Amino acid sequence: MSDEEINMEILLDHYRSPRNYGKIEKPSVELVEYNPVCGDAVQFTLKIENGILTDVKFIGRGCSVSQGAASMLTERVKGKSTEEVMNIGPQEILSNIGLNLGPSREKCALLSLNALQKSVRKYRDGEK
Repeated sequence: MSDEEINMEILLDHYRSPRNYGKIEKPSVELVEYNPVCGDAVQFTLKIENGILTDVKFIGRGCSVSQGAASMLTERVKGKSTEEVMNIGPQEILSNIGLNLGPSREKCALLSLNALQKSVRKYRDGEK
């Protein structure tokens, strides 16, 4: 099996059996983000205590790339500081997925990062 095939299987596993799927009761912050071009959507709910993401959950709808990437991202950031979350760059997400994605599919892959970082900014700005 090639690296690309292995990475595709990992992504599809996250799509079929998403980790951290659901909503947090009484979250520190929640936010919905859409990709109007393809219709993908993710909603993040975060529990932040002393600058640390103690819990993160998402719900969403969309393609295997957007939803699988969201699941992978929640595993990556749980227990991390808000500063660490804000320092994650798009290339890190794309490298973690490990697939050659075209420009439109890259937007699918990055939807969850955009939503997560907007959530952290919203929290820092004192919004719920």
